Amino acid sequence: MEMWYIKRMRDLREDNDKTQQDIADVLGTSQTMYARYERGANELPIHHLLTLCEYYKASSDYLLGLTDKKQPYE
Repeated sequence: MEMWYIKRMRDLREDNDKTQQDIADVLGTSQTMYARYERGANELPIHHLLTLCEYYKASSDYLLGLTDKKQPYE
């Protein structure tokens, strides 16, 4: 199973001109751990997925690569 969220996480971060440290702070984790999520070395916990969806105002389906429609998070 391909982990589409890895590319989407990086793309969303870069599109919003954020550093790994910025997003790590949002998630309440270290930059090192966030970098491991982006590389796929560690799986992203569901609570971090939900936080990223809210932060980027994107659906979980978009972040997981199940759709190409970002659709605002509501």
